[in-house]
Amino acid sequence: MGKIEGVRIQNFGPLRDIVMGKTLSNQKNAALNNVTVIIGPSGNGKSTLADAFGFLADCLELGVEAACDTKNRGGLMQIRSQGIAEPVKFELYYRESSKTRPITYELEIDEDSMGRPYVKQERLRQRVEKRGWPLSFLFLQNGKGYAYEGKEGGADDSGRSVNGEKVEVELTDIRKLGIVTLGAMKQYERIERFLNFLKSWYLCYFSPDAARTLQTAAPQPYLNRTGSNINNVAQYMYRENKKEFMKVLKDIQTKLPGIEKIEPVKFENGQMMLKFWEQGFQNAFYSPKMSDGTLKLFAYYLLLHESNPRQLVFIEEPEKGLYHQYLKLLADEMIKSVGTGFSKQLFVTTHSPFFVNALNPENVWVLTKGEDGFSTVRRASEYEFVKELSEEGVPLGDMWYSKYFG
Repeated sequence: MGKIEGVRIQNFGPLRDIVMGKTLSNQKNAALNNVTVIIGPSGNGKSTLADAFGFLADCLELGVEAACDTKNRGGLMQIRSQGIAEPVKFELYYRESSKTRPITYELEIDEDSMGRPYVKQERLRQRVEKRGWPLSFLFLQNGKGYAYEGKEGGADDSGRSVNGEKVEVELTDIRKLGIVTLGAMKQYERIERFLNFLKSWYLCYFSPDAARTLQTAAPQPYLNRTGSNINNVAQYMYRENKKEFMKVLKDIQTKLPGIEKIEPVKFENGQMMLKFWEQGFQNAFYSPKMSDGTLKLFAYYLLLHESNPRQLVFIEEPEKGLYHQYLKLLADEMIKSVGTGFSKQLFVTTHSPFFVNALNPENVWVLTKGEDGFSTVRRASEYEFVKELSEEGVPLGDMWYSKYFG
């Protein structure tokens, strides 16, 4: 359980300093909703914003140095905003539930004297009381600092301890995140829970060609980033709860254009493949033979129907390869899927006004680029007349297309 109520990114490519939602240093801002959609012209930073989330996920899995080099990022010098010598910084404002106090995670990544990226500073804060400045229950500078065991306690900005069990910490590798090392230890409960939240992120890079790949028979609970294991996920869902899986398939097939029925077929070697009956054809098609658009829609709907959902999902440009009339239906399904609680949060970048038509101004953020080459971000509801027109029934995507904002 949990979601991000706000994020601040500094010195990451064109994102010199952007704030979305409520953060520790921006308490007056409204928190992010369960659906956050980022729009704007090409080249204004949408893909960079998506990559910022991917970069954090890679830092967890691979370490800071490898994360800077993977996915053609080109190292920290290429990641860092041009003309800026300051560290790359992230601030996540996170809440586990409506009844828990928010947690702030701060991360700074810089280069050492030999040009190697390392974790310069890392901090987790949480208020002890309902009001007052939050206390640090993890604070590391160059791999040295302290952490607090248990559920309570922390230190103020002067280092004075308030309740809890303070433990001095020194990491052996300053290119690894401290939350990864300490979050593996049961005594650091709050760090462990936050780490598990970050590990639950899903960054979608779905590829229809990858989804056509036949893998070995190995049931898997979640789609991987490219969707190459889509049949393995179906196999897992079929094995764990056949009745519920068939119900999910029946629900999905009503949303896929031209599809009359979907059935899983299990082979003697344990593999499973999905069989699709298309309108107008007597014989069924196996999933590798389905169109790009059908496979993509099916993968999205399967993702939205996870029985134990990932807590944060980021999808880039879901409209690619999809007929425009299906996009509003997909957006409606996404909104329905995430609900209003703390079980799932969805971030989407898009160029499609048809997708945006399903949204309200509070869900949409507009990235624009200034004369200095750096991006700024603004909620659609902050533009003049947009909120009023939306309340009168004017679709938001139509307003965007007509240049009322953005």
